[in-house]
Amino acid sequence: MSKPYHYASVYVRLCYNQNVNLALFHDLPSSAVHAARFAEDRILSKLQAIDAKARRKGFDVLDAARSPFVRIGMETTPDGKVTKNSLGVLHLAWLAAQHPEWPETVQAELDAIRAAIKQTHGKQLKFLIWAGMGGSAEDKSMYNAAGLLAKGPKCYVLDSTDPAKLKAILADITKRSKGSLKDALQSSLIVGMAMGMTSYEPVVNLEKLAKLYEKNKLDSRPNFVYLTLPGSLLDQFAGPRGYRKVELQLDNGNSTAGRHSAPLTRGSLYPLGLAGVDLKQWIAGTQLDEQQIHTAWSLSSFLQQQGSEGRDKVTLVLSKSLAAAALWTKQNFEESLGKSEELGIKIIIGEQARMADYQAPKHPLQDRVFLVVERQGEPAFDRQKMALLKRAGYPLAVLTIPKDKPLSFYMQTIHYVVFGLAWLRKMNFVTQPSVELYKSITNPLYQNAIFQGGIEKTPEWKQLKESPRQIKWRGGITLHYDRLPCGVELTDRDAPSAYAALLRQLSAARTIEYGELTFFGDTRYSASGIALRKVLDKAAADLFRARLKMPVDVYEGPAMNHSFHEMIIGHGRCLSTVLLSEKAEKIPEAGYTADYHRAQFLATQMALEQRARLVVAITLKDLEAASLKALAEFFRAAAVALK
Repeated sequence: MSKPYHYASVYVRLCYNQNVNLALFHDLPSSAVHAARFAEDRILSKLQAIDAKARRKGFDVLDAARSPFVRIGMETTPDGKVTKNSLGVLHLAWLAAQHPEWPETVQAELDAIRAAIKQTHGKQLKFLIWAGMGGSAEDKSMYNAAGLLAKGPKCYVLDSTDPAKLKAILADITKRSKGSLKDALQSSLIVGMAMGMTSYEPVVNLEKLAKLYEKNKLDSRPNFVYLTLPGSLLDQFAGPRGYRKVELQLDNGNSTAGRHSAPLTRGSLYPLGLAGVDLKQWIAGTQLDEQQIHTAWSLSSFLQQQGSEGRDKVTLVLSKSLAAAALWTKQNFEESLGKSEELGIKIIIGEQARMADYQAPKHPLQDRVFLVVERQGEPAFDRQKMALLKRAGYPLAVLTIPKDKPLSFYMQTIHYVVFGLAWLRKMNFVTQPSVELYKSITNPLYQNAIFQGGIEKTPEWKQLKESPRQIKWRGGITLHYDRLPCGVELTDRDAPSAYAALLRQLSAARTIEYGELTFFGDTRYSASGIALRKVLDKAAADLFRARLKMPVDVYEGPAMNHSFHEMIIGHGRCLSTVLLSEKAEKIPEAGYTADYHRAQFLATQMALEQRARLVVAITLKDLEAASLKALAEFFRAAAVALK
């Protein structure tokens, strides 16, 4: 139920049920009108009906022209013919209630995988290497960070075609296997997951890993499992090799996008099951009742109303036990809802709450709204800071979930919030056109690199290296702006000053509302990548947040392209800064070079340029300490120039 009242000067509306509470502060203009529509229009029952119809009678009976649920939750041809019902993100939870055997089914399959490795190699399963991109991988990173996988085989998320990431993973499993890579490979489960027909990244990594098994004269078939669509590039690679194919969904359907595969597909349940997580409790956590769903839709309504008022930068604050879900949440919102030129939604994560970094509530450039999600008894936000936000007049939503609910409850709640926004915006939330654009550029570019004898011989790489639209700086740092519109010239300044001038001009004109700092390489496992990430985090804080009072995304590519890049390309209003080390890693024994990874680096810029989005590149000589120091000095000098 919903109840509005005034307390001091703060307008509050409460939605509460079953220990799921939503408090809305400064909900002005009120979002209650939007929230009421969900009940008045019987959205939940209609949604369930159209989904059941699609699963029972097939796609031919569906009409996109007549049903908004078809338009926003299914894939269709230009003439309106349905090709895929993608509402599995919601209906898998409904089906799970009818299939109490699903937890046992998953566990039996995992036991069979373990047994095959034991029978073939005489080894216990010790390592899990999960090869996938974006939504096929982010949930595993989340589970790792939340400690859910601590009791299972050590899980590595291989979400990059940078050889440095696989090299660091191989070094770690070799060290843990007392220096024997052969023993490590025998004790490893390699999982490839791709929910797109043309996703090539998992194939790149699985191919290199398979070569290592061959080199060590090992039968790799018990160690490889894959989840994908029939006939996809991954299926074409893995099927002929005799690798175990597993249906993604326990109902054997094909109704989920990659980012929607968690928390209820095998792609999400397998790592949890291997780690001994109670799958029965996990699955039960996804079964929200009608009132809980409507509370989620009240949050959708609040975010919709704030977005329509220009406050579309959602600063997300999660309590400690939910904090690992920040990036997964960001991807879910932005990849699903970032397609509109007019109305976007930017989820801001990884910030320290500092009032000095925000525009004043009545400032014309104030575009933030705050979303706090916490468990009962586990505050997510310092209460004094929250009180400051309320008194200052910032719009704020506080969602409190029961303390005994698993992470899956939060995840399914977020799925409903995203759906609710899609319904209010009349937007398809299951497609990803900008991701497909980037992939469509990458593959032919890589094929041309093979034909030319290396990525450095392609015209696109030569443009990067030879264009006069670049500024070299000390320590091997180069600022490239060849993908900016022709009228932009920065050559009369040094590189940091030019970068600062560009930021000042674009932000002052409100051409950009946030920034992006993305390193194309590993920032999770390799020591140099971890060090570089610290440089970028500091640049984000000092340059964007403190100087420009502007949010900024910090991440690694190409995973970023499969995560929140839909918003960056689709909605725009961002300056993308992509970084690359000129010295590339390689794994000679696996025939692994960085050519595909560098094709992705180039294709990202080309896709942005094609959509008239703003992008510059920064290249480093290498990732040695001196180069990282020079990069830190570059950003520090740019921040000084912005004072």
